[in-house]
Amino acid sequence: MSLQDLIKNLSLEDIDKIRELKLEELDTIKSYSFSKITLEELKSLVSIKINFDNSIFDSWFNSDIKLDKNIEEFLIQLLKEESFLLRYYNEEDLKLHFLSQIFNHIKFTVRDKDIRFYSEEQLIYKNDRFILKGTPDFFIAKGLRMPEVPYFFIQEFKRTKGTSDPEEQLLAELISAVELNNSTTIKGAYIKGAIWNFMILEKLDVDSYQYFISDNFDSSKIDDLKSIYKHLLYVKEEIMESID
Repeated sequence: MSLQDLIKNLSLEDIDKIRELKLEELDTIKSYSFSKITLEELKSLVSIKINFDNSIFDSWFNSDIKLDKNIEEFLIQLLKEESFLLRYYNEEDLKLHFLSQIFNHIKFTVRDKDIRFYSEEQLIYKNDRFILKGTPDFFIAKGLRMPEVPYFFIQEFKRTKGTSDPEEQLLAELISAVELNNSTTIKGAYIKGAIWNFMILEKLDVDSYQYFISDNFDSSKIDDLKSIYKHLLYVKEEIMESID
């Protein structure tokens, strides 16, 4: 039977089924979810390695930012109310009772700069070999209605079965952002209960990266919480300066 005869013999139902085929089903490029990707899978896609020289954090962590009395009082009161439960909160409780208060106090959304703080907004990076996609927990981006240029990511640990480590999730998100922005470096952080780690990703070459992870910051301790707040303020100021 010729192709022409085959087409003639197609029923309307067959044609409708063909029309309903999704592009994803026809796409041979493999897709990876931020929430499920492993370090082994990332290494099969790109060249990526950790660099243990933490001096890269010096300018960030040793900035001259000072917290005023009102901020310190806010953080002290927040710990009085929440510190005894931080290690037990699930991810939604941690967001609601602790993280959201810090983020709202810093005021990452700046309307006149077209900057907004996003939560659970989809991000997709695609090249000719693979797709990285998902919904990061939090990120700061240019664009008030929808994210256009992502600047900084925060990934929270989830206890859900089948999810990967937040370090690996954050790496995939940062790689996606660097490529989408056509930039060479980006910052982020990941959270496990009360413990925070900051991360810097650098692009070295095509599909080649290195990353740096900070020491632990325990947000249940006031001095560490003040440092976390200061480091986040630094990120906000850095983004504002890059826009200006």
